[in-house]
Amino acid sequence: MKNTYQVAVNNTFDFKIDQKAVLNLDVLKVSDSEFHVLNNNVSYKTEITKANFQEKSYSVKVNNTVYNINIQNELDTLIKEMGFEIGFTKEINEIKAPMPGLILDITVSVGMEVKEDDTLLILEAMKMENALTSPRAGIIKSISVIKGEAVDKNQLLVEFE
Repeated sequence: MKNTYQVAVNNTFDFKIDQKAVLNLDVLKVSDSEFHVLNNNVSYKTEITKANFQEKSYSVKVNNTVYNINIQNELDTLIKEMGFEIGFTKEINEIKAPMPGLILDITVSVGMEVKEDDTLLILEAMKMENALTSPRAGIIKSISVIKGEAVDKNQLLVEFE
């Protein structure tokens, strides 16, 4: 992997910076959080006002204007593209059949509030009973199958509000 970084500023501007550009930046440390930056013969007074190293998010004041910055390296971007965001969970709004099978039982109803890991329904596939559980807490919006129905892989079973 190359050393490139995806930078988002105020959730409005996105751009890439490579390690070479970072190393060529003319920066003078004034204090633990303040820096003097010279870029293209223009002088900038900067200060890091907030820093969350784990989330790679920062608030930086540049010439008295505050910018919120999020930085991701190539590994962070790859992990996000694969759907494995660290420290975050995806909001799952529907349950689809993981394999073809037969609906043996439905343990929830529309409007019912469920907790994470509550059993939603039982799917028989390859002579085995599989309990499909809720991936999150929520309210059941719709149930697209009935008990005894044969389902195909990726068929919609349950939707959350």
